[in-house]
Amino acid sequence: MAKKLAKGPSPRERLLAASDELFYRHGVHSTGIDAVIERAGVAKGSLYYIFGGKDELVAAYLRGRHDVWRQRIAARQAGISDPEEKILVVFDAIADYVSLPEFRGCPFVNATAESPAGDSQQLAIKEYRDWVRQYFLELAADTGVADCEALADALIVLYDGALATANTTEPARTAALTAKRIARLTLAAAKASSSA
Repeated sequence: MAKKLAKGPSPRERLLAASDELFYRHGVHSTGIDAVIERAGVAKGSLYYIFGGKDELVAAYLRGRHDVWRQRIAARQAGISDPEEKILVVFDAIADYVSLPEFRGCPFVNATAESPAGDSQQLAIKEYRDWVRQYFLELAADTGVADCEALADALIVLYDGALATANTTEPARTAALTAKRIARLTLAAAKASSSA
């Protein structure tokens, strides 16, 4: 009986893994297609056939990062029903993320800051920012405060600030835990304002 060989990652999966590693570590602008192709161990034609070019590959890398981030937050919120606690554990997820040895900042901010983005890359960044806004709006609305938009705006500033400040804070998780404390105060103020 012939042994069945285990199927390895597809060229698409290898390109995504290589781009995730290289784009995040070295930057989208600084990492050329040839480096990604070499790391992935695929032919150049495969990249163009699968993604059409670097812009689509960058967009796929960012969407992959977005999916992983949503999963991290969902895992942190699993089993939590209290709307305020759901908000606060987002900052715990940030604290865990920025504490990783490979943390190099928010991939979306990094990609935006590095160079003019292509259309696909801009769309992926916009999708992420729209998700952040909608997510905090939903969480804020679930708390029952009167002005959930103002609460969401404040939480987004804390979220973005925690990710940005982590690069310059030791230990990095301090920024997220500080943002969490401020978020708790912000929630209390929003609830007090709603009941006044």
